[in-house]
Amino acid sequence: MPDDASDLARACYQAYVDKDRAALDALIAEDFHFSSPLDNRLDRETYFERCWPNSERIRSCTLKHLIPIGETVFVTYEGESIGGKGFRNTEILTIRGGKIVEVEVYFGWSLPHPAPDGSFVELNELTK
Repeated sequence: MPDDASDLARACYQAYVDKDRAALDALIAEDFHFSSPLDNRLDRETYFERCWPNSERIRSCTLKHLIPIGETVFVTYEGESIGGKGFRNTEILTIRGGKIVEVEVYFGWSLPHPAPDGSFVELNELTK
């Protein structure tokens, strides 16, 4: 079990890449909750039912920013799916007693970015 918040966060993302459910299970508290734009405070059991199967589609995860502040760790990462699609997300992890008790996910963008450098994509183009 990792000793500090940064190591615990790293181990969490590595468990997804390694498809190691037991490793992730050991990192997450019994009273864990998960939120994202699609999920509102899922409990531990529902999180594993709904989110863990995504590990099968993840090829890699590169941590771009990992900032621990007290019980909170801010993480921005870039991932790649088995099919080669890239993505970037930011998550806020709350850690207490050496376990992750809460995760908030903020979905990022696709990689490569759909807009050229110095440009933008109209919102209606993204929702087509």
